[in-house]
Amino acid sequence: MEMSANSKSLTITSSDLTRRELLAVTAVTGGALIGGQLMPGVIPPAAAQSTGPAPAPLNVMLRVNGTEHRLTLDARTTLLDALREHLHLTGSKKGCGLGQCGACTVLMDGKRVKSCLSLAALVEGREITTIEGLAQGEQLHPLQAAFIERDAFQCGYCTSGQIMAGVACIAEGHAGSPQDIRDWMSGNLCRCGAYDHIVAAIQDAARATGSVRGG
Repeated sequence: MEMSANSKSLTITSSDLTRRELLAVTAVTGGALIGGQLMPGVIPPAAAQSTGPAPAPLNVMLRVNGTEHRLTLDARTTLLDALREHLHLTGSKKGCGLGQCGACTVLMDGKRVKSCLSLAALVEGREITTIEGLAQGEQLHPLQAAFIERDAFQCGYCTSGQIMAGVACIAEGHAGSPQDIRDWMSGNLCRCGAYDHIVAAIQDAARATGSVRGG
């Protein structure tokens, strides 16, 4: 493999690199191998520049499960990362990172939010409730108890997000029928397919809290 002093040309023979190495080279350079000659791609000027220094850390006060926490965070820290990495509240799970699976759902001022999409610095002073703050001491929340009774989880990875979203669903008055529950819980995915059990658990909890009539 030979490279000129100005890095404009790169000659590679098939014996120089393995297929994996070749893919790595072309991915980095954006070029293509033609007749043993690597034809360099065009790298946008912005990509060639350094990313620059990281933003200055911020002092943030998060109120989580009734307790105030003063943290020094990178301005880009998500609420999910602040909860998991800084407060060690790992009940909220990292799933897709795009707000599509619902595994990271928490309550903010009683409303359900995807914590992977919320910057910690922008929710300062808001009332955050995670799965760790749902029970009252040893007394489980009715929906937590219903999830156990109805076997509404399999691998358990989505469970905390399902429960937090379910609590909000009940509080919002959207637990009147199985179809209502399915519609309003559609932002929370269960890869194990325990949806029937989840719906039944939410119905049980809604009845237990007097949010809907039994029957």
